[in-house]
Amino acid sequence: MPVGLKCPGNQYGIFQKSLISLNRSSTIKSPELVFSCTIHEQLTKLKTSRISSFISNSFSFILSSSGEDRSASTSPSGSPSPSRNECSITPLTPSPSPRTEVRPCVARPFSVVVAIDFGTTSSGYAFSFTKDPETIHMMRRWEDGDPGVTNQKSPTCLLLTPDLRFHSFGFAARDSYHDLDPEEARHWLYFDKFKMKIHSTSDLTMETELESVSGRRVRAIEVFAYALRFFREHALKEVKDQSSSMLEGNEVRWVITVPAVWRQPAKQFMREAAYLAGLVTPDSPEQLLIALEPEAASIYCRKLRLYQVIDLSQRPVINGLDVDGSRPFDSSFRQGDRYIVADCGGGTVDLTVHQIEQPQGTLKELYKVSGGPYGAVGVDLAFEAMLCQIFGADFIESFKAKRPAAWVDLTIAFEARKRTAAPGRANSLNISLPFSFIDFYKRDRGQSVETALRKSKMNFIKWSSQGMLRLSAEAMNELFQPTINNIIKHVENLMQKEEVKDVRFLFLVGGFAESPMLQRAAQNALGSNCRIIIPHDVGLTILKGAVLFGLDPTVVRVRRCPLTYGVGVLNRFVEGRHPRDKLLIKDGREWCTDILDHFVSVDQSVALGEVVRRSYTPARMGQRKIIINIYCSDTDDITYITDPGVRKCGAITLDLLESGAVAASAGDNDKGPAFERREIRTTMQFGDTEIKVTAVDVATGRLVWASIDFLSN
Repeated sequence: MPVGLKCPGNQYGIFQKSLISLNRSSTIKSPELVFSCTIHEQLTKLKTSRISSFISNSFSFILSSSGEDRSASTSPSGSPSPSRNECSITPLTPSPSPRTEVRPCVARPFSVVVAIDFGTTSSGYAFSFTKDPETIHMMRRWEDGDPGVTNQKSPTCLLLTPDLRFHSFGFAARDSYHDLDPEEARHWLYFDKFKMKIHSTSDLTMETELESVSGRRVRAIEVFAYALRFFREHALKEVKDQSSSMLEGNEVRWVITVPAVWRQPAKQFMREAAYLAGLVTPDSPEQLLIALEPEAASIYCRKLRLYQVIDLSQRPVINGLDVDGSRPFDSSFRQGDRYIVADCGGGTVDLTVHQIEQPQGTLKELYKVSGGPYGAVGVDLAFEAMLCQIFGADFIESFKAKRPAAWVDLTIAFEARKRTAAPGRANSLNISLPFSFIDFYKRDRGQSVETALRKSKMNFIKWSSQGMLRLSAEAMNELFQPTINNIIKHVENLMQKEEVKDVRFLFLVGGFAESPMLQRAAQNALGSNCRIIIPHDVGLTILKGAVLFGLDPTVVRVRRCPLTYGVGVLNRFVEGRHPRDKLLIKDGREWCTDILDHFVSVDQSVALGEVVRRSYTPARMGQRKIIINIYCSDTDDITYITDPGVRKCGAITLDLLESGAVAASAGDNDKGPAFERREIRTTMQFGDTEIKVTAVDVATGRLVWASIDFLSN
């Protein structure tokens, strides 16, 4: 089914419907009933409006620019060329680069902004009423928290019953799972640190599965939806307690934080989970914002004062300046200041580089976001690897499968001691081994834990007769160093970039930034190049910034594109310039297939309000859908969609039938001249945290149902 489209000239909007939306007739049950039916049952009952069957087909369309004929093809990446019997259509006008269009300020009825910081190891929420935006209300202290720890966040762990029903989240889930009988626990589903799966999965879809501690698997979208639904109920109850008036559902704007290094499929996955959880409906996508974690932290940090931060730099200051002439962090940021924010979380470390613009105080991104899986979980994995080295990897896997609750107890014990690790600490850290671990090892291997430890010859780990592993300072340093070294190396590489060389401030935020081990390493390695700043409420920085972002999504005015995006097109074939294997002869004309028509390029600056416009037209009378495959690459040095590193990452879908376009355009005569002249004008926006698309049928002036799907690949 051939396709084509064109985009609106002076019309712009952020209206977007989800290609993977739930059935529109579905509703989320009232709070008191919300957990009486399972997410699993909802997914089974609700027939989604996904159009994946169309995406598997091949489509083509033609565009034109400055008199040059171009036809888009959607051959899969890596294929030699599209099928030679594909249809093509007459080109219309694409614009070669983003152009600015003024977006009208539309008054929104939001009365409150609720932000959910969905972290790998811990999560929380905060909110602010729009009538009092200076006040950010933090979530109440959690019950059943760890002694001696401020429980402003909850562990990101979820417990489902054996029949896949929600049981509990956070501390309650962790403690309930701990109290289960070992045999009973094998049938329950306990998930923790499951957010990392979304980052590490290269082919993320709605069918991607997560494995519980006991080994049972369930769709990831169900797990995330249960967690978000929990926060929805918890937050709304507290908002209502704080509000003097009744709030309608459409008065709440929701913000969900994600790592900046997450790509479009992962962001769309979180949006779909939010739809399923009932935060918003697919018909009101503007009610939900996806916030980038380091960006949210930056929004908050730019307003910090001296008394709200810790400056790790200890260099001597003369007349208010460092000895090298740079300015210390005195009272607050000034207009024009540039700085790096390193969000050091549980799973990932994200870095963003911002400049404060004059006179509005908006933020401009100077270099594309970067980072990787260098979060605190890396220390946990190093501890697990150490246990495997001592007791055997096969034993550890067997213990995790047969005593899952005891394994969780062991990881909790390590987490508590990990937080107290500090450079220069002289005494050892004691980590209690569950009795079931000691007993299970004795039964399984016929020897004691102490014997295994002695045979391992790991001299910096001792055994205590009280049932504890005694880790020396050297041992803890060994566990931390690989992860910390990755972080330091990434920051150092970033600082070598031309756009970042003169940055003088580095903010460390996120839960891992609380670690004295990371703080000391950062100061030692980077302190001579910039001042290392840590907010007092470092663990809540992202959460507070996400609220501010929800109150004013335009605060980040310029972003950098993380990837190159475009579609495959046909150009007039030029002998000597184009390879012969891409020659397509159609209707007596020679075309070159698989050429990438760039929408935006990697690291390109794109401001809010800047859009990419393309014009398309349907290939045949009565065509009901237009689907165009989108390709992306980590580099900009590409010519064809078959070049190395180019991959198909999504598809734009335009529903002509729903817009009434087909009926309106079929009317002139049997030859359909009105149809041939029809244009579908599409507008794509790359300046926000999510890529958005809108479309208008020029003949009727009606909006065309438009979406971008990144989860069907």
